[in-house]
Amino acid sequence: MHGIDLNLLVAFDALNAERNVTRAGKRVGRTQPAMSAALSRLRVLLRDDLFINGPGGLQPTPRALELAEPISLALGDIQRTLAFTRDFDPSAAAMTFTLGLSGHAESVVLPRLVSIVSRRAPGVNLKVVGYADREDAVRLLDAGDVDMTVGAPPPQTGRILSARLFQEPLVCILRKDHPAAAGPLDAETFLSLAHVVASPHNEGIDVADAALASKGWTRRVAVTVPNMAAAPQLVAGSDMIATVMRSVAAGSAQADRLAFLDFPLPLNPVPFLLSWHRRNDAHPAQRWLRRCLRGAYPHVWIAPQQVCADLREQYY
Repeated sequence: MHGIDLNLLVAFDALNAERNVTRAGKRVGRTQPAMSAALSRLRVLLRDDLFINGPGGLQPTPRALELAEPISLALGDIQRTLAFTRDFDPSAAAMTFTLGLSGHAESVVLPRLVSIVSRRAPGVNLKVVGYADREDAVRLLDAGDVDMTVGAPPPQTGRILSARLFQEPLVCILRKDHPAAAGPLDAETFLSLAHVVASPHNEGIDVADAALASKGWTRRVAVTVPNMAAAPQLVAGSDMIATVMRSVAAGSAQADRLAFLDFPLPLNPVPFLLSWHRRNDAHPAQRWLRRCLRGAYPHVWIAPQQVCADLREQYY
């Protein structure tokens, strides 16, 4: 391969197709002297005349005929590869995306995304990798083990881009026949109850603690579970209370046994962010999948803050 560059192979392919130096030059946008120089280099490198002047134009040697088809096929493969990385056609694509999804995001995001992808890109497959916390999300993205993640906001780094995909409102749940279930739920009643707390690292802290801390309030944590999905069943069969995302309680098997009450303080919804590595920001296939996710949540989408304004307009 020493001394061979792609332009020489393009010139060879054009000469073989046109059998004329001038016409071959026009075919690839090069002058007649440039094409003649390319042919001279090819003859030296391949140790063959390749094309001989004849009454009907240039005539290929046996060596040129041997090379013609493989070179043409190779150039076609290169052209298709470069076109794929420039323009992504989902209807013709055959590839797999790997998504990092937190537990709740998996149950919420995957059904919508599968519905969209199966209609628009029947040859595209999705692989899901679970992760536990924000640091895990960054680690997976840095390592290239996933194409993008959906979950709680990852730690801010210049290399990870994020956009809010959807958000979940929080509610307090009690069993329906609990004396406090008629509501409204005041601070005194809330603090007097035993609490089920969903804490991934079992430290007894959940999504409500920042609001409680702002008032200096403390509560009794009776049960700590690693996943919010366990709370509805525990509450439905006890006198305990839990603060969970509304969709978790509403989608549980215990939903009809629960009362839904407002938290006694203003409480921001839980944001779920779509995050991806900066190195994948401009990749056409990944841009397409991010647009699919955006389309699944059109009323919540907030564009990435770390993307320049001009790129934001181009990509989103």
